[in-house]
Amino acid sequence: MLSTRDLVAGYDERIVLDGLDLALPGDAFTVIVGPNACGKSTLLRTMARLLTPRRGTVLLDGTAIRELPTREVARRLGVLPQSPLVPEGVTVADLVGRGRQPYQRWWRQWSEQDSAAVDRAMTLADVATLADRPVDTLSGGQRQRVWIAMTLAQDTEALLLDEPTTFLDLAHQVEVLDLLHRLRAERGGTVVAVLHDLNQAARYADHLIAMRAGAVVAAGPPREILTVDLVRDVFGLDCVVVPCPVTGAPLVVPALTSPSLTRTAALAPAAAADPVTTPGTVAPAAPVPGTRPAADDGTNPLAGSYPSEGI
Repeated sequence: MLSTRDLVAGYDERIVLDGLDLALPGDAFTVIVGPNACGKSTLLRTMARLLTPRRGTVLLDGTAIRELPTREVARRLGVLPQSPLVPEGVTVADLVGRGRQPYQRWWRQWSEQDSAAVDRAMTLADVATLADRPVDTLSGGQRQRVWIAMTLAQDTEALLLDEPTTFLDLAHQVEVLDLLHRLRAERGGTVVAVLHDLNQAARYADHLIAMRAGAVVAAGPPREILTVDLVRDVFGLDCVVVPCPVTGAPLVVPALTSPSLTRTAALAPAAAADPVTTPGTVAPAAPVPGTRPAADDGTNPLAGSYPSEGI
């Protein structure tokens, strides 16, 4: 649905993307990851036609996006930039309604179809009960859901979101990403997001794109490409990669860099008595803090050990 050919883009005299060829899968949740200033947001802004490339082309369904009328692009691509500003005093319903602007004409003003689209978008984003609330009185997670509802009201085939979890606490980050994942599963279409958290990207993405220095280093399903070598190559971080105990997705655990963080006897209760053992037997190992003991009958899914890359 979206692709680039020989894309060159940047700011002033600085080139950020230099000859980038990329194809995003349709009907998938794609997440772009990489270190700061690697070109993630520049790529998203260029694909959304918010930034004009120096050279090359962005293609939307095989057509150069810069050749398409602005209103047509707005009907096909919903874009949520970083930290959008909310006009003071605007209500949730008013802000979501602005997603219908691409459909307005001087001879076609607000219609029942527009009202239905706004109501549907607020319901999908779970903000219908907030319709009359001023947006600037909402929590961070609620506010992000309202912005997502506005892009849903555009009724587009694709959503492009630049760091939608920035400045949100962990609970609100999960809330927003759960919403995006659910909406994509229910509605179909394409969602493309830039994220900083590698583990969140691995958890939610169908397709992962890892960038470094303006180039794509790897692209594909997280379970196939997210390896110790990739994390070291892209982020310069030594780590281990293990299956997430909840989803089975790759989970990146940074390697210890400080001796003071290693497990020591100080983690055990100071007054703990020596275990009593029967002669000829071996005392059971103490459980690792934060883990659950394995069931003896083999029914505990987290019992025992499982292979972990990089250990």
